[in-house]
Amino acid sequence: MVLALLRRHRSSHSQETAPIPPGAGALDCLVLDPVQLPMHRAEVAVRDPNGQEVVHGQTDPHGRFAATVPPGDYSIAVTAEGFQPVRRSVRAEEGARTALDPVAMEPAPLPAMPAPGAWRIDPDHTAVRFVSRHIGLAEVHGRFNRFEGTLWIADRVENSRLDVVVETASIDTGVAQRDEHLRSRDFLDVATYPYMQFTSERFVHRGGSRWSVQGVLDLHGVSRNITLDSRYLGIGTGIMGETRAACSASAELHREDFTLDWRSMLSRGIAMIGATIRVELDVQAVPAE
Repeated sequence: MVLALLRRHRSSHSQETAPIPPGAGALDCLVLDPVQLPMHRAEVAVRDPNGQEVVHGQTDPHGRFAATVPPGDYSIAVTAEGFQPVRRSVRAEEGARTALDPVAMEPAPLPAMPAPGAWRIDPDHTAVRFVSRHIGLAEVHGRFNRFEGTLWIADRVENSRLDVVVETASIDTGVAQRDEHLRSRDFLDVATYPYMQFTSERFVHRGGSRWSVQGVLDLHGVSRNITLDSRYLGIGTGIMGETRAACSASAELHREDFTLDWRSMLSRGIAMIGATIRVELDVQAVPAE
C-alpha cells in the first residue's frame, strides 16, 4: 500500500516536473466538478488568437490536463456533457510552466422537455442510418427511407412510450445490387418480414441531456431487448411556426441475435459483413394532430 502511494506520488511529481521542450511553454489545468472533486474526461481545447485549435485532449482521472505549446496567447475551452462550458485566457511563456486557477464546472440548465401528449416522428426531418463492416475492412453506410413512429410524452417523462415501424424494403446503401441482396433471404428477407418495429415504455435519465430508451426490437422474426443511448437536443420552431422536439440516438446490434449470421457464406470462407451493426438516429418530432 505504502509502495503504491509512493509510486503514485513519484509519477505525479515526474509529470509536474517533466522537461519543457526548447522553444515551448507548458500549460497546466485542473478541472473540478460542482462538489470540488476532480473531473475525469472533461474535454479541453487550446486555441490560438486566430481561433485555430492547437491542442485537444481530456483530463486524466485526477482532473488534470497538461500540454506544451509555442509561446504566446491562448484561449482554453473546457466542456463536459451536462455542464456549462468554461473559457479562460492564458499566456504561455517560453521555458515556463503556467498553471491556470482551478476550473470549477457548473451544471448546465436542462432543456425544456416536450409537452405531455402524442408527438409524431417527422420522416422528412428524421434519419434512420446504420454502419457495418464489409469483408472486415471498409465501413458500409446505409439508411432506411420509409418509417413512421409516435412518441407519447407522459407527465413524468420516464413513463413515456415510443413506437417506431420501419419498412425493411426501404433499405438504401447507394448500391442497387447490394440493396437487392440485403433484401433477400440471406439478410432481411423482406418478403417474409416487411417491417421491423421498436417499442419502448422505459425512459431512464442519465444526467444532463443523456437518456437511455430501453425497449424491444422486432426484426427478422426475432424480438430482443435493446437500449438506445439518446441525447435530447431540446425544443425548436420550424419554418412554418410549428413546435419541434429533437434528439439523437444510437445502439449496437449483434447480427446473430436476429439470426442474420450468414453461416452458409462463412462456411465458404466469405466474411462479408461484420458481427455488429451500429444504428444511428437523428429524430425530429412534432405534436400529433
